[in-house]
Amino acid sequence: MRNFIKSFPLIVFLIVVFSLKDGFAQVNAEKKQTLKKRDQQRHAMHVRDSLLKSITKSDTSISSLLQRAAQYTTTYNQISNSLSEGLDTADISQQLPPAMKRIDRIIALSNTHKSSTLRYLFVLRDNLDRLQEQLDGWQSDLNDINTKLVQNQNDLLKFKKDSLLKTIPSDSLVRITFFTHLKALKALWHKVDSANRSALIKVNLLQDKTSVSYTKILDETDHIDAKIKGFAIKALSGESDYIWNIDKQYNSFKSALDDTIRLNKILFNYFIKSGTVTHLIVILFFILIFSWILYNRFNAIRINDNPDTIFSEANYIHKNPVISALLVVTAITPYLYSHPPAVFIETFFLVSIILTLILVKKNFHDGTFNFLILLFPLTVVYGISNLFIQLSDIDRYVIFLVSIISIITGIVFYKKVKKSPDDHLPYAGLALQLFILLQISSALLNVTGRFSLAKIIGVTAVFNLWLLIILFFVVKIIIEGLYLHFQIKKGGNSFINWLDYDIVQNKFKNTLVWIASLLWLFFLLQNLNIDDWAVDTVSDILNQSQSIGGASFTFGGFVIFIFVIWLSSIISKIISYFYDISAQRVSDLSILKKKNRTSTLLIRMGVFSLGFLLAVAASNFPLEKLTIIISAFGVGIGFGLQNIVNNLVSGLILAFEKPINIGDIVEVDGVSGTMKEIGIRSSKIATGDGSEVIIPNGDLISHHVINWTLSNTNRQVSLVINTAYGVDIDKVKDLLKSVLTNRNDIMASPGPSVFVNNVSISSIEFKVFFWAADINNVAELKSVVLADIYKELKKENIEMPSGQKDYYLHFPEGELVLSIAKETKDAEKKDSNKNTNKNPPDSNQ
Repeated sequence: MRNFIKSFPLIVFLIVVFSLKDGFAQVNAEKKQTLKKRDQQRHAMHVRDSLLKSITKSDTSISSLLQRAAQYTTTYNQISNSLSEGLDTADISQQLPPAMKRIDRIIALSNTHKSSTLRYLFVLRDNLDRLQEQLDGWQSDLNDINTKLVQNQNDLLKFKKDSLLKTIPSDSLVRITFFTHLKALKALWHKVDSANRSALIKVNLLQDKTSVSYTKILDETDHIDAKIKGFAIKALSGESDYIWNIDKQYNSFKSALDDTIRLNKILFNYFIKSGTVTHLIVILFFILIFSWILYNRFNAIRINDNPDTIFSEANYIHKNPVISALLVVTAITPYLYSHPPAVFIETFFLVSIILTLILVKKNFHDGTFNFLILLFPLTVVYGISNLFIQLSDIDRYVIFLVSIISIITGIVFYKKVKKSPDDHLPYAGLALQLFILLQISSALLNVTGRFSLAKIIGVTAVFNLWLLIILFFVVKIIIEGLYLHFQIKKGGNSFINWLDYDIVQNKFKNTLVWIASLLWLFFLLQNLNIDDWAVDTVSDILNQSQSIGGASFTFGGFVIFIFVIWLSSIISKIISYFYDISAQRVSDLSILKKKNRTSTLLIRMGVFSLGFLLAVAASNFPLEKLTIIISAFGVGIGFGLQNIVNNLVSGLILAFEKPINIGDIVEVDGVSGTMKEIGIRSSKIATGDGSEVIIPNGDLISHHVINWTLSNTNRQVSLVINTAYGVDIDKVKDLLKSVLTNRNDIMASPGPSVFVNNVSISSIEFKVFFWAADINNVAELKSVVLADIYKELKKENIEMPSGQKDYYLHFPEGELVLSIAKETKDAEKKDSNKNTNKNPPDSNQ
């Protein structure tokens, strides 16, 4: 039994070994079986590949034939599906015939006697311009459809030219299958080819009709332009006799009036029906402006306890919110349309004038309103006359009478404006001078037989005077709305709080004034009927190729280059502004935040670089010439631009290494202050006295710079305390330490320390060191600590060193008394002589 027990472990070990052996054997058997299955699969694949290779050797790639047939089938099914959906030419097919009729009608009208007036010629040309824009869109759509159909036809032609499909498989079973697929494919090809050819013919016919109509428009436009040019020459040289010759020179007034009403009615109705999308945009624009104005007005009343203070700066919106919104919309709406008829423009213009009169009546001097209310019927007469498509004698006499009335009215009102300019609109005197000058010119031209030119100048004088007043109110209303928006968003977490209203107001107002000036100039050119000529002339000048020294360029590309560079500078300034504002809103300007602010220099450089590349690309400037400019720039650097380039490179070094960040307190060449801005060429340091020192970036790299806040805002402060000679030194040191410890404004680590700095015959000097957590509060902290030390020293009766000194003189005995007595007698004798000289004896006594 004992031997069994001893041998039991051995028996267990043997059993485990044999069982593991059986397990390993089973695993090996499974692995062998798996490997055997893999070998079988691989062998089967090799057999199939060999069979396929043998077939392809004798059968010329059956798989390629079947794949090619499948590709054609897929392609033709896609073409068939696309054609079954129909071509997007239904609208063109329906609208092209009426457009062709209108073109023929315009051509017929341009050859009648009615086309002898400038207004009628411009009406015809405006219609041709609208038709030309419509045909441009149709031609573009038809070209896209035609390109797609031509590509389909090319894909169909590939089937006929494909030599691979002519191969006949040798295997009978494969041959039957292939021919079945090929027969179905040919049937599909015939179907798709027929449909595609039919669609292509249809599109080509529409393209031909469109091209013919487009050519007619171009020819007729040239014909009308030639008539306009001839009319301009005739208008300048004189188209009729003097006004006092009563012989009938023009058409009858009734005939001219009837034709004008009929034509303008047709144009107005057609324009209203055709501009649906633009009408919806105008309605949406009105809703947005109206909602914005009412929203600002309502919230200004609701939020503020004393809204009258705010509305003193927004008088128009406060008193007339609906009229203000309508005026903005009616003044801007005509510029949203392309080639609107004159009757449409004058309708909106008349509404704007009425709204302006209401605002002038409620907000300006009575003299201004009286002048404008008298000018209003004259404007209506000018507007009606401007719509006439034929000249008449009555029209000429009426325009002459209106010119005389306008001159007299303008002169009378100009005298009132000159006496009290502050009571009227800004620049009213200058506008009236221009108005009177144009009306005098109109009257003189009318008298001398140049009636068409006189009407153009008279209409321009009246309409542009009104537009100047309208745009003044529009700018004021938008600025008032912006002001109210700032006021209602003040104090919250809105994005508006990041902006300075004064800066935004000045910049935005200047922008609005520029836009208003451009609109006024455009309206002036439009009223003078030279807007198209001006656009064409400027376009020719900008696009005409120029060459200097073998390098070609255009003024348009140069303007684009300057504009993109200017735009990139504006964007970089906006980014810098938001970085500065964000820093001002953060009370804890940590090191990381300061470095992020310094990164604005890199962003500005990146914006400038990107702007430069975009400007080069947009202006079509040849890149090979750019290398020449860069080389010349390098030569200039070598001669005279070393300092500038040095500062620029130093700016890059400051941006990447960040040894100085915005907000750091630095000291450079004896100038200490806070780093306010790190620019590309120079940086600004704001000193404690309020001045700003501009330092080139090169000095910040090459000179010794002390940065007090590079890694932290801590600052060691040292104070010198003098006490009277003979005080208890240990007591004073303990007292000073007690003053400096357990304070929130003094750092505990490293702690304050007190040392005896000097001992003299009159005082004992102590030097105190402690650390301020914030360097910006050092001056205030020193003042507080010194005051506390003084109070504690006085409380403990520790004397400060006195400024009074006592001197002790030791003389030999008796000599001091004799010397003083002698000096006294000499002084008395001098005083006696002075009195004798001041009072001489009288000679009569």
